[in-house]
Formats: sequence, C-alpha cells, structure tokens
Amino acid sequence: MTTPSALERPTGVPFARRLAARLVLLPALVLSLLPPRRIRAVLERARRGARPATVAQATTARDAMCAVSLRCAGPKGCLPRSLGAALLCRLTGSWPTWCTGVRVVPPFTAHAWIEADGRPVGEGVPDDYFTRLITVAAASRSGR
Repeated sequence: MTTPSALERPTGVPFARRLAARLVLLPALVLSLLPPRRIRAVLERARRGARPATVAQATTARDAMCAVSLRCAGPKGCLPRSLGAALLCRLTGSWPTWCTGVRVVPPFTAHAWIEADGRPVGEGVPDDYFTRLITVAAASRSGR
C-alpha cells in the first residue's frame, strides 16, 4: 500500500532557466541508466574548467529540474535530479559537488544529491545525514 502525497514543484522559475533544464533533462535521464563508474567518468569530463558552484547557483539549478520534471521532483527522482542539476550548473560555467551515498540511520536507503560549500542543497536534512560513497567535485585549478 502506498501513501498518497503531493509533490511540491518550485514556481517562479524563469522561462530561460526552464528551457535550459529541459535541454539537460534527457542527458540526465540517459546518464541515470549507466553504471556508477560510467556516470563518474562522464561527470569528471563534464566538470573540467568549471568553477565551484555557489549555494544559490546549485539551488537554482535543482529548483529548475524539479519545475520541469515530475520524475525529478518525485521521491525516487534523486539520481536524474542531481545529474540534471549538475549539468545545468555546468551550462553556466559552475559545478556543484555531485554525490551518491547512503542514509546514516536505518533503514538503508541509497540517495544522490548535489552539494555547494560542503552542504547538501535542497535536501532538508542535516549535513551528516548521508554518507558519501561517490563524489565528483569541481576540478582544482591545477588541472585535477
């Protein structure tokens, strides 16, 4: 049995931002079907040359993904949502830290999210709620 719930979709996302979010939605959905090592490899290439995203940039990207896709806004849309938000940030020259991991407290749950300034963006949980297993942060200026 499932519990009915209403999805909260962000409003007020500008048309240009929604259009950009739709542009990265398909690549994000395709990426979400790949194994973790392939996702990491693609994201490591995508992040090259990007500066670290600010909390505002990451929040705006995450909100745009939720505004254009019910799947991304849903409780099981964390992977395409986080991938899309990272790619959307990349379109503007920034890169959040993309993370996958597990919830610290039982029951075991896998999750994917983005971070800015070392904190989860838009998750509504404490900073230590998840244990990171894979991260792809903005590359340093030295090339790695």
